[in-house]
Amino acid sequence: MTAPTKPYAARLEIDYPEHLDRITTAFRFIWIIPIAIVLGALSAAATSSVTVITDTGQVVTQVSRTGGGIAGGLFAATLLMVVFRRRYPRWWFDFALQFNRFGARVAAYGALLTDRYPSTVEEQSVHLDLDYPDAEKDLNRWLPLVKWLLVIPHIIVLAFLFLGAFFAVIIAWFAILFTGRYPRGLFDYVVGVTRWALRVSAYATLLLTDRYPPFRLG
Repeated sequence: MTAPTKPYAARLEIDYPEHLDRITTAFRFIWIIPIAIVLGALSAAATSSVTVITDTGQVVTQVSRTGGGIAGGLFAATLLMVVFRRRYPRWWFDFALQFNRFGARVAAYGALLTDRYPSTVEEQSVHLDLDYPDAEKDLNRWLPLVKWLLVIPHIIVLAFLFLGAFFAVIIAWFAILFTGRYPRGLFDYVVGVTRWALRVSAYATLLLTDRYPPFRLG
C-alpha cells in the first residue's frame, strides 16, 4: 500500500450554489465595482509623476511606479528573509493568508461562483487555506531565487486555462440568466483553474513551500 499524498500547502474549495440570483448575475459587472476598487487600492503599486519644462517650452510628464504594491513588497521582503535569515515571520504569513482569502472572495464573486457580496472578514462560501512553513526545516534558502524560472511551464499552461475560464464564465452567465444554475462542469473547471493558480502563487511568490505545484485542477 502507498502512503496517502500529503495535501498541498495551498488549498481552495468553493461551495457549489444550488441556485443563483438572475438579477445580481445580470448586473454583476456593476455590483463588483466598489469591492474591486477596495481590492485594487490594497494591491496597487504607488505611482508618482514629475512634470518637466524643456528649453523649448515643451511640457513633459514622467510617471513612475514606486513599487509593486502589497503583493510585490511582501514577496520581496519574504525572499530576503528566507535567503538571509531563514525565517518567515508569522505576522507576514497571517497577512498574506487574509489578503489572499479576500482576493479569492472577490474573484469568486466576479466569476459568478457565488451570490454573496465579498466580505472583508467572513469566510463565506470560499474556503482558502495556506500552511505556515517552518523556514529552517522546510524551505531551501536559495530556491526562492529561481522559483520564478521554474514555474514558467505553469504560467504557459495557466494562460490557456484562464482563457478557457473566461469563456466558461460567459457561458455560465447566460446559463444562470435562463436556468438560475451554474453548470456544474463549468463551475468545477473555473474553481480548478483558480486553485491551480493559487498553488503556483504559494510556491513562487508567497514562498510557502518548496514542493513543486502539481499540474492538475483538482
